[in-house]
Amino acid sequence: MTKETYYAHSCDRPEADWQTLADHLQAVGELAAAKAAHFGAEEWAEVEGLLHDLGKYCPEFQQRLRGSKRRVDHATWGARVACERYKNLGILLAYAIAGHHTGLADGLRLDKPQTITPLADRLAAPPDTELDEAWQSEITLKPKPAPPPLNMVEEHTGKLFQMSVLGRMLYSCLVDADFLDTEAFYNRIENTPLRDSSFPSIVELKQQLDAYLSQPRFNATDGINGIRQRILNHVRRQAELEPGLFSLNVPTGGGKTLASLAFALDHAVRHGKRRVILVIPFTSIVEQNARVWREALGSLGEAALIEHHSAYDQEKQSFKDPNSKDKLRQAAENWEAPIVVTTAVQFFESLYANRSSRCRKLHNIVNSVVILDEAQTLPVKLLQPCVAMVAELARNYCTSLVLCTATQPALREVDGFKNGLANVRELAPDPQRLHAELERVSVAHVGALTDEELLDALLAQEQVLCIVNNRRHARSLFEQLRQQGEAAFHLTTLMCARHRSVMLERIRERLLEGLPVRLVSTSLIEAGVDISFPTVYRADAGLDSIAQAAGRCNREGRFDKSDSRVNVFTVADDWAMPAELEQYAQAFHRVYRKHADNLLSLDAIRAYFSEVYWVKEQQMDAPGILGSVRQLEGIPYEQMASDFRMIESNMLPVIVPYDEEARSQLNSLAFADRIGGIARKLQPYLVQVPEQGLKALMAAGAVQPVAQEKYGYQFLVLVSNSLYDAECGLSWEEPSFVEAEKLVI
Repeated sequence: MTKETYYAHSCDRPEADWQTLADHLQAVGELAAAKAAHFGAEEWAEVEGLLHDLGKYCPEFQQRLRGSKRRVDHATWGARVACERYKNLGILLAYAIAGHHTGLADGLRLDKPQTITPLADRLAAPPDTELDEAWQSEITLKPKPAPPPLNMVEEHTGKLFQMSVLGRMLYSCLVDADFLDTEAFYNRIENTPLRDSSFPSIVELKQQLDAYLSQPRFNATDGINGIRQRILNHVRRQAELEPGLFSLNVPTGGGKTLASLAFALDHAVRHGKRRVILVIPFTSIVEQNARVWREALGSLGEAALIEHHSAYDQEKQSFKDPNSKDKLRQAAENWEAPIVVTTAVQFFESLYANRSSRCRKLHNIVNSVVILDEAQTLPVKLLQPCVAMVAELARNYCTSLVLCTATQPALREVDGFKNGLANVRELAPDPQRLHAELERVSVAHVGALTDEELLDALLAQEQVLCIVNNRRHARSLFEQLRQQGEAAFHLTTLMCARHRSVMLERIRERLLEGLPVRLVSTSLIEAGVDISFPTVYRADAGLDSIAQAAGRCNREGRFDKSDSRVNVFTVADDWAMPAELEQYAQAFHRVYRKHADNLLSLDAIRAYFSEVYWVKEQQMDAPGILGSVRQLEGIPYEQMASDFRMIESNMLPVIVPYDEEARSQLNSLAFADRIGGIARKLQPYLVQVPEQGLKALMAAGAVQPVAQEKYGYQFLVLVSNSLYDAECGLSWEEPSFVEAEKLVI
C-alpha cells in the first residue's frame, strides 16, 4: 500500500510541488527554536512548532487543500497532544498552538465578552476529525524538553504573571516562524524574491556613530555644548555595566537623544545585544527622533532603522474586509532590523496583545537594549502593568531598559512605589548638579487668564509659544491671532507628521532670523520637539508637562534665566479641563505652594510624582490586569489584551496626499505585491480621525479606500483637498465630525 503524503500548503501546480506537512512542521520547529534560544526556551519552541499544524494529518484537511469547502480545525489536535504529554508547560504551548491563527484565547469561559473560544472549551470539545497516526513516524517530539531558566519571584500571583509572559513569548516565536516559512514557500513557488533579512551589524553601526561623534562640534568644552559633551562621555563609559535596568535623568536640552543611542550601541556591542529599540511616547515625534538617529548613523541609517507606529494594526481597523487580511499581515513588522523606532502604544500594547499581527515581533525584543523615552508619560491607570513588564523583560529576557526622561518619575522601590523597579542604575553624571547647570528658565503661575487677556499677552511678545490642553481651544486662539497679522502659527495632530515637520522648519528659520513667531499648539510640542522660544505660556497641567513645556524655552541658553519665562495660567471657564488632567494640575498646585522658587528641581519633581502616585495608588492597574491570572489553565489572554489600552480611543487613520512622495506611494499601492514598505512610507502622512467623524467623511465621499478590491478598507485616503488646510490640517464643519472631535483632547 502506498503511504499517503500529507501536505501543509497547496498551490496552482501539481501536488509534487506542494509543501509537505512534515517539511513545514520541521522547518517551523527549527525556526521557532532559534528564536526562543535567546531566552532559553528553544526546546519548548521546537515542540510547539512541530505540533502547531498537527490537525492537518487527516483526510478532511487534505481534501480542503484540494478544493473542499468544509472547515477543519487543524490547531486543536496539537494543543491536546501538548497538554497530554507535557502537563503544566504543555498548557502554555496549547495556548500558542490553538491560537496560532485565531489569537491567544482566555483559558476559561468568563462573564465578559469573548470573541475567541476559550482554550478549555476547545480542549473539551469532541474532535471534528480523526488524527492519522502517520504523524508519529514523521515528527519526533522530545520526551522531556529542558525548562526555560526563569528567575521566578516569590509571590504566587507574580509567578503566574511571569508564566503568562512566557506563554506570549512562545506564541511570538511560533507565529513568526509559521509566517516566515509559509511566506518562503510561496515566494519560491511564485519565483518572487525571498525576504531580505540582511542588515548592518551592531558593530558597524557603533563604528558609524563613533565617526559621527568625532566631529569637532562634538568636542566642545564650554557652555551648554560642553555640558552635553560631558554627559555623553560619562554615559558612554557606563556601557560596561552589566545588563539590566537604567535611568538617564538629564534635563531637557542635555542631549539625551544622541547620548541614549551612544549608550545603547556601546552596551549592545559590549554585551552581545541584538538590536536597539527606541520607544517614543507619541507618533508626533517618531519621525523627528528617527531623523536624528539616521543622521548619526550616516549611510547605514536608512538600511538599519525602521519606524513602526500603530496605525495599520489589524485589530485597530474598524472597516474590515476579509480580502484585506492577508495583505494586512504582510504589512506587520517583526522587528528584525537592528534599530527600531516605535511608540509606547505599539510597544506596551504588543506586550499585552493576543493577536499574531502584534505578537509576532515580541521575541525580537529579547536580548535588546530598549530606550523608554519620556518615561513619565506612561498612563497612570496602567502604570503597574507597564512597570511589571519592564521588570520582567530585564529579569528573564536579557533586555537592558533605559528610562530616559528630563522628569524622572518615582518608579523605583526606593522611591516608595509599590512593586517598583529594583536596582535601577543612573547613567547621567550627578543629575542634581545637571539640573542646576541646565536650568535656563524661570517658572511662575500668573493666575487665571481669559482668552482675551491671553491674546493680549501673546501679541505683546514677538516670539512666544502658547500650549493649551484642547485642540479646539488651540484652533480658536490661532484663528484670533491670525486675524492680527502674519506671525501666527499652529500645530495640531490634525496635521499629518510631514506637514508638522515642514511647519516646524519654517518656524525655526523665523526664530533664528529674529522674525515674529506666535505659535499656538497642543501638548504634542512638549514631547521632545527641538524648538526654542524666549517665552512660553502653558495652560494648567501636571508638573511633568510644565517641565516639558519649559524645555521649549531658551533651549540653547542664549538668554538670561530671568528673561526666559514660562508662565503657567488657569484657562477661562469656557474651555473646561478634562477631569483626568485636572487631577494632575491640582497635584502641580500643591507642589507649587512648597517649591515655587525651584519648580524644576529634582526635589520638586520627585514630590510631584509621589503626590500623583499616592493619590492614584489604587488606580495604577485600573483594569486589574496583574491580578487577573489566578491559575495556569485560566490565563485571560484575550481579556488582558482588551483591558490593556493605553489610549482609550476609536481613532482610525486617514492618509493625506500632502506632497508628491505621498501621492507616489499611494499610486504604488495599486500594483504592489508587498506593501509593508509602502505602509511605512505612508505613516508620516496619516491623520487619526474619530470613527464617527470618519464615517461622516466617507458618507460625504471626502474619504475613499485605496484599491478596495485588493485591500478592503485598510488604506483610506482623503480625496477632498478643500478639507485640508495649509495651516490647520484636516478641517470640516460637518456636525457629526465636529461632535466626534469634541471628544478629543
